[in-house]
Amino acid sequence: MEISKRVSNITPSATLAVGEKARKLKQSGKKVISFAMGEPDFDTPEDIKQEAIRAMQEGLTKYTNATGIEELKEAIIQKFKRDNDLSYAADQVIASAGAKQVLYNALSVLCNRGDEVILITPCWVSYAEQVKLAEAKPVFAPAYREDGYVPRVKEIEEQITPRTRAIIINSPNNPTGAVYPWEVLVELAYLTNKHNLAVISDEVYEEMVFEDACHYSIAGVAQEVKENTIVVNAVSKTYSMTGWRIGYAVGPREVIDAMGKFQGHITGNPNSIAQKAAAHAITNNFDFKEWVPEYNRRRRYCLEKLNQITGIRCAEPRGTFYIFPDVSGLINKSSDSRAIKSSLDLAEYLLDEAQVAVVPGEAFKIKNHFRLSYATSMENIEQGIERIHQALKKLQ
Repeated sequence: MEISKRVSNITPSATLAVGEKARKLKQSGKKVISFAMGEPDFDTPEDIKQEAIRAMQEGLTKYTNATGIEELKEAIIQKFKRDNDLSYAADQVIASAGAKQVLYNALSVLCNRGDEVILITPCWVSYAEQVKLAEAKPVFAPAYREDGYVPRVKEIEEQITPRTRAIIINSPNNPTGAVYPWEVLVELAYLTNKHNLAVISDEVYEEMVFEDACHYSIAGVAQEVKENTIVVNAVSKTYSMTGWRIGYAVGPREVIDAMGKFQGHITGNPNSIAQKAAAHAITNNFDFKEWVPEYNRRRRYCLEKLNQITGIRCAEPRGTFYIFPDVSGLINKSSDSRAIKSSLDLAEYLLDEAQVAVVPGEAFKIKNHFRLSYATSMENIEQGIERIHQALKKLQ
């Protein structure tokens, strides 16, 4: 049976692939330390779990409105007022089965075949593949380590053509940890207005910023930008609810309405029980005073220790729970067992030699880097980085 070209042209998720290989090694008895998955190691707070239990006991186990229950929509509306000083109505809100579905819904309703969508690289693994699934073309605008991976707006403008339909921005950024300053968001807002571009702003890591870094939503820059912006968020990272699969978006009525129609024929409503728990989580504004300082402690340790390893250079991540080392100094080195020609080779070497899983830079549309997630225990971080150090000493 022949598979469609649309699906045949997409690349499998490298993050999931590395995670799966690491799991198989663990099952075979290897003591693998995985830095691959972008998943908080904290448990979902107990009161959120209890809300889900109450929802089941009260019979909230049936279909809901395809775009989400009113309670969840109201919680999302209040969240944007409280946290971002942005106002939306209920018909400007949609809940979906995770932020991935929200993003795909948005691209599907915005793009026609042959349209172009600008992605700032390094970028999250699924952006380019979802653009291709929407039958559009991903166009890449690079950000650089020396700038802390904050984009150069002039270089983004150089990628705009008459076919450009949208731009995806992601701050705090996966995989680099970059947090875009207000002045850069203002420049981006001016650019998108000038060229009449839709903006998809992925803000799922907004609560994970450190020290003097601040998260701003581009939708708050000016009313004209808000009217062309779909803001995407989720409960996955913020409340450690990755498996609950609730993402959401706010945006222009006509776009949200179209996303709802599309979703109605693809999945229908997101999980009813998870919606109730998500509404509780968002409304009660969980206190992150323990989580964020702990992530910050891990971040500082990773930055210090990795920068001490010959061949590795790290820009300081200002948010998320990722660090994105530049490993250009290790390319074209070799051990007794193999030659390192790419960061993909390096990731495979570290998994085989050190039983440490990282995600190669190629997955994020950039060479000679890897992503390390520090959403794991300090014990794993200390042991894992030491294993990396010892394995890299064997390269000549």
